[in-house]
Parts: sequence; C-alpha cells; structure tokens
Amino acid sequence: MAKLKIKKNAKTFFTLALGGIVFLLVSCTKTLEMDIAEIETLQKSVDYDLIRKSVSKPYNNEKYVPGKVGGIWNDTILDDPKTFNQVLGYTDGQSYGIIWKTVDYLFDYNPINREWTSHLASYTLEENEETGTLTVHCKLRDDVFWTYYNSEKKIPVTSDDFIFWYNEIDGDDEAGFGGYEGQCVEMPDGSLSHIDCVKIDDKNFDFIFPRVVADPILTVSLSCCPSFIYRPAKEKGGLAAVKKLFSVDCDPKTIPSCGMFYITEYIPSRRLVFTRNPYYWEKDENGNSIPYYEQLVCQIVGDQNTDFLLFRQGKTEATSLRPEEVHDVVNNQKDDYTVFNAEGSMSSYMWTFNQNPVHKDEPFYRWFTKKEFRQAMSCILNRERIINQTYRGLAEPRYFFFPPTNPYYNEKIQLEYRYDFARAEKLLSSIGIKRGADGLMYDSDGNPLEFDLSIYSGVTVLSDIGQIISDEAAKMGIKINVRQVDFQKGVESLMSTFDWQSFIVLFGSASFPTQGPNVWLSNGNLHVWYPLQKEPATEWEARIDELYAKGSYTIDHVEAKKIWDEYQSIILEQCPVIYLVRPRTFYAIRNRWNLENVYYDNRVGINKDWIFLDK
Repeated sequence: MAKLKIKKNAKTFFTLALGGIVFLLVSCTKTLEMDIAEIETLQKSVDYDLIRKSVSKPYNNEKYVPGKVGGIWNDTILDDPKTFNQVLGYTDGQSYGIIWKTVDYLFDYNPINREWTSHLASYTLEENEETGTLTVHCKLRDDVFWTYYNSEKKIPVTSDDFIFWYNEIDGDDEAGFGGYEGQCVEMPDGSLSHIDCVKIDDKNFDFIFPRVVADPILTVSLSCCPSFIYRPAKEKGGLAAVKKLFSVDCDPKTIPSCGMFYITEYIPSRRLVFTRNPYYWEKDENGNSIPYYEQLVCQIVGDQNTDFLLFRQGKTEATSLRPEEVHDVVNNQKDDYTVFNAEGSMSSYMWTFNQNPVHKDEPFYRWFTKKEFRQAMSCILNRERIINQTYRGLAEPRYFFFPPTNPYYNEKIQLEYRYDFARAEKLLSSIGIKRGADGLMYDSDGNPLEFDLSIYSGVTVLSDIGQIISDEAAKMGIKINVRQVDFQKGVESLMSTFDWQSFIVLFGSASFPTQGPNVWLSNGNLHVWYPLQKEPATEWEARIDELYAKGSYTIDHVEAKKIWDEYQSIILEQCPVIYLVRPRTFYAIRNRWNLENVYYDNRVGINKDWIFLDK
C-alpha cells in the first residue's frame, strides 16, 4: 500500500519550504488567459517528447513483488544534522528527517482511497452518546521492537512509548513546542478541553476526545520514542537532561531503532550512513524486512548543484530533477537510468503580501490590505509565461485551493481573478490607484507603486519567476525589486521580525481540510500575511476561523461539504495568497535497481522502500 506518512504535528503544521514573493500590475491592453483547450494544446506541443521518453507509473494500490536483500543505496543530504535527539530534532527539519528513519508511527493514510489504515497499531472508534465523547482505541502490533545495531537484544515497543511522548514531551509546555494547545479541542461554550491519552495495558491505549471531531486519526497518528531512555532522563534531570541525550557527538550506534534503519556512522561534512534493520516488522511474503538494500550512504553535499553533479557522475542512485535539468537528463537516459514523470504536484508556490500592522504607516500596507489590490495582482500574474519560460511547458495553472487528494476538493470552486490586465486596472482604479502621465502607477496620495519581492536564494526556479513578475509589473508601471534571502533569514522574517513586503512561499499540500491551522487561522504563528492575531483583523478572517471550527466538528460529509465549500470560496475571493502553477515533476533512478516496485505520482511521491537490486 502506498503511504502518506503522517508525522507528529501533521494537523498543526505545514512545512515551510520557501520564502519570497512578488507584485504586479496592469496595462491598458486587455490580455485574456488561455482557455482549457488552448492550454491542453500548448502542453502537448511543449512537453510531449519529454513525457514520451519518460515513464508515467502512478500508484494504484498494486501489490509489491518480493525482492532480494542486498546492495548499497547511495544518496545525498544537503546539510549536517544538528542533533540525533528526538526532542531537539523537531526544531530542525534536516535532523528530524534523519531521526525519522529510526522511529515509526501509528497509522497510515491512503490518499487513493482517502482512508486511514493500520501501521504500528490498529484502531477502533467509539462514540459515547451520553457523554458526547469520542474514544480512539489503539492496539499495537506484537512484532515491533527497539533493537540496537549488531545486537540480538529486543525491547518491545509498548503503550508507554507513545503515552510518555504525548503527555511528557508534546504535552509539556516547558518543552517549547506548544504541543499542549494542539492536544485540546474547543467545546461548544468556547472553552478548551484536553484530549487525554490513557494506558490500558502494554499494547492497548486510548485517546479520549471530550467531543466528537471530524478527523480524530489525523490528530493522534503519533511517532514513538524509546521511553525506557527518555523517561528516566526526565525523571532525573527534567527537560534539560532529556535534551542532552544523543547529541551529534555521540556514537550513533548507541541509538536504538524500531524503524527501518540504524544510524551507524556520521562523519561531519562528509557522510552519514544508515544500516538496514533486519528486525523491522514490515516484511514481504518471503519474510524479508524492508527495505531490501543493506545500507543507505548519504554524502553531505551542501547544495543542489553538487547533488545533481554526483548523479551525473554515477555516484548516487536517484535524483529529483529541477526544471532546468529535465531536458538534458530525459534525452540522455540510454541504459544507465530511467526517468519517471508525475502530473502536476499537489503543492505549489504562492505569492503573499504583508498585512501586518507593524507596517501601518507604510504605503504598501495600505495597498496590501485592500482585497481589490490583491485581486488585481492575481489578474496580472502571467502563469502561462511562468509555465513556458520557467518550467519548459511542464506545468499547469493552479486555480483551486484544496488539492484533488482532499475529500472536500470541489472542481467548481476555482479562482476567478486570472490573467486580465484590463480587469486588474479596473480593480486598482476602484481603490484610487491610477496611471500617471509618465506611465507609472500612483496611489491616491501620490505614492508610486514600488515594493520588494523576496525569494529564497539559490533556487533557479524562483529567480526566473521573480524576474517574470518584475517584468510584467514594469509593463503596468509598477516597480518590483526582487530580493534574494537566505532560507533561515526568510523564516525569521515570516515568523518573528516581519520585515518583508511581498514573498513567494511554499507549504505542504493539505490532504485534509483541517491541516495547517497555524497557516489559515488568524491566531496561527504561520498565518503569513499577519500572524498571531489576538482577534481576527478582518470579517472574512473571523468567518474563516468560524468555518474551520464548524468543519472540524462536523461528521456528516454533506453538511461538512457546505462548510468547506464556503471556506475555499472565501480564500479564493480574498486572495491573501495567490497560487502560481503546478509543475510536472521528474525523478531519475539507476537501472541497476529492479524497478517493478517503483511508482511515482503526485499523491504519494516516490516510495523506495520496496526497491531491490536487479542482479
């Protein structure tokens, strides 16, 4: 089964991938966006050859064929880990991705069937009509163990491994995760009540919700920790002692694993080595644990260009192709590797504008806080030019809010404000922004329309997009200053200093309508255009908060659909963020590997867990 691995905080956190965005305006000439037929014709003429020469193989719940154990998978990571500690790893994506290979999680989500399935645990739901509560009964597998590299010692994974983490780490406000609040639901009277995690026995435990919610499994699909290590540390020395565990200076072979791998070597700035866990519970029909390759060796490369160079030199097994690499790699496959393709991704870059009142005295604040201005920006966004120049025609416009994998995706709810200069100028005129005799745009106070567009440095695609937006804006008499920022500086700007004007950002795709409350709710810390609002700043944001709350507790799909339809429609009307395009993606894998079990699509990405050597 294909897996969407729902990790800790899946409900409450969208992965922030990029910072930076842009602004645009209008000319007197009306430019109509292509209709669907014209787009399809253009797509075929541009990308047909590259699609024909690559493999389209989406996953549709096929059964994996059994493979053979052996081989080394050579890969890369961009940066050194900062820690091997699960607690500290939550604050660093690179570290957490490494630690994740040694742990496991409770439940799977199948985006094809749109249903939850068992993983480490099975579950049943029990609704108590008398008390109005909902209980998720969890039962752990019997064949899951904590083990150590080169040791036959097996320590069963138990309820304590999840309950300790939920109550003593996530639920400890001193840990600094804000996890306790995420463990609460809002009651009908507006108060918050906690979701309790209660032990039944070593293999059974319950999550007790104080009221019925729409997506309880999304909330409780936790990863585990070796509580037999973390609990004594906390009992003896509190969180300070917990945070001292498993620094990057430790011998990584001392870290237990219940996941697919052990961490067996770390040489700073050079490489990280993982060794297959032969005791991992998920097995093929011959009893072999996955993955099949014996080692995963990751060189620490520092940047994407080096990563690609290593693949071209035959030193790594696979690579995700950037748009500028696709043509060359697809046309030079020969017998060395195979390129897979997937239709438009579920997530996409989006353009957003700073509406934080810390900038209330700035002209751009007065522009950005008017919906007509944001709608006009959407009308001058030339997605077809971005598709053709940046993605070589291998993309499609993004007009919807929820992706097709979301159960409340509605193809009839789409963005109205598309590429149309005449409409953009009319919208701007309605808020007092007009073209002067010199051809430049001015607001009613005589300020010329000029502002910054921040983009994440080192990403070629964003540089191209930024220049396209700036060029289109210049045609409209608007000056856009494209600014490249370091990723960490971008995160700080968005979440703490708020010293940005417009930005291009990328968040993960919402497979569930309740994912990403810290982005879409007005009090969210990543409500990018104006985070951490004490009260909703606008009527429409207050309505979004209200709809989110109603939808979170509405079980009936028909009734919930009405709520989420309105939710999507408001965001697409108000344009606090403007989605750009959905690129087709490409992934290349060496032919020395048997590719029968390799599937690639925009719902589950690439799953290498079942790949094995061909010879």
